[in-house]
Amino acid sequence: NCSMVLKTLHFITRPLSDEEGNFSLAYIITIHKELEMFVKLLRAIYMPQNIYCIHVDEKSPKDYKAAVQNIVNCFENIFISSKRESVVYAGFSRLQADINCMRDLVHSKIQWNYVINLCGQDYPIKTNKDIIQYIKSKWNGKNMTPGVVQPHHMKHRTQVSYREYVHSGMSYVYPTKNIKAKPPYNLTIYFGSAYYILTKEFVEFTLTDARAKDLLEWSRDTYSPDEHYWVTLNRLNG
Repeated sequence: NCSMVLKTLHFITRPLSDEEGNFSLAYIITIHKELEMFVKLLRAIYMPQNIYCIHVDEKSPKDYKAAVQNIVNCFENIFISSKRESVVYAGFSRLQADINCMRDLVHSKIQWNYVINLCGQDYPIKTNKDIIQYIKSKWNGKNMTPGVVQPHHMKHRTQVSYREYVHSGMSYVYPTKNIKAKPPYNLTIYFGSAYYILTKEFVEFTLTDARAKDLLEWSRDTYSPDEHYWVTLNRLNG
């Protein structure tokens, strides 16, 4: 019962200020467990002017998927990713899950300004207005994806080929003995966080630019590629 969901969970149903109403955020939330935690997170970050793409791990139980779908059905600005991955920790599938949501978000009717990615175990310590004002303060038109040139002790992540293993509840990434080719376009690989706040223009660039596509393909067999992909692209000239 959607009216009960909105009422009992106290979802915010209107923008709390003009500033927030005129600055929409997109969220990508990747989840696989703990429904109650997901609902608490969603409630805390929900605003009717924002848009939310939920990626539910393909390996999650059917009843979990159904419960998430029932909640999502109550909102016009929340949807489940049109393509779902069996996500493996530190695997390419984790990065692909974000890309899948981005492809959906760029076709949204809501004209969002920035996208923020979260996992189901995250929780905000700032309000929606605080987040917007922080973005506007010194990041307006810029991405937040900090990082450094790939440290020596991290080079193994991109120097040998890795594979994902998914079988009957067990999933992990393991190294092979194959040495990887150099990055495309002789790119310098940077290393940073898998979590980001990105402009819509940067997302559109990521989905269409040849360098971004080739780096994504090259990253397919690296370890935890979401920790180098965004920050490396952000360091490209221009």
